[in-house]
Amino acid sequence: MGISFTQILSVFVVLFALIDVLGSVPIFLNFQQKGEDVNPKQAAVYSFVIMTAFLFVGELILHLFNVDVSSFAIAGALVIFIISVEMIFGIEVFRNDAPPGSTTLVPIVFPLIAGPGTFTALLSMRAEFQVSNIIIGLLFNMIIVFLVLKNLKFVKRLLGVGGVYVMRKFFGIILMGIAVKLFTSNLHILLQSFSQ
Repeated sequence: MGISFTQILSVFVVLFALIDVLGSVPIFLNFQQKGEDVNPKQAAVYSFVIMTAFLFVGELILHLFNVDVSSFAIAGALVIFIISVEMIFGIEVFRNDAPPGSTTLVPIVFPLIAGPGTFTALLSMRAEFQVSNIIIGLLFNMIIVFLVLKNLKFVKRLLGVGGVYVMRKFFGIILMGIAVKLFTSNLHILLQSFSQ
C-alpha cells in the first residue's frame, strides 16, 4: 500500500490531539511574557527530526528487548487512553518534570511537542499504518506547530479561552476512541499469534 489519505488523516488527528499545540498556547505565551525566546522554526524542525528518528530507531529498541509491535501498540493504546482522560476530565496523570534549560528544546520540543505520548503513538501506529503515511501526517502537524508558534497572539484572539477549552475536550474524546480501536485491533492480532 502506498500513500493513503485515510491513514494520513488518522495519523494527523492522533498526533494533533496528543501534541495539543492549541491547548498549549497559554504556556507558550507565558514564556514570551517572561522574555524567553521561543524559536518557531527550530521547535518544528527539532520536533520533526526527533520524532522521525524515534519512528525508526524505536522499533530497533523494541527488538532489543524482544517486544513485538502489537504488544507495544496495546501498551501505547493504554497510554493514549490515559492522556485522553486527562484532556476530557482536566486531571493530571503525567507530570511535566522536565529539567530547566533551553526554552525551545526544553520544554517546548520535549516534552510539550515530542513527548512520551507522541513517541508511544508513533510506534503504536506502525502496527497499522505505512511509515510514509505516518511521516506525512507528522509533517503536517509540524507545519501547524510552526504556524501556531509564529502567530501566538493571533491564535489566542482567534480561538479565545473558550475555544481552546472546547477543542481540548473534543480531541480528547476522539483520542479516546482511537485508543480503544488501537487496543482492540492489536489485541486481536496478539491473540491470533498465541493460538498459532
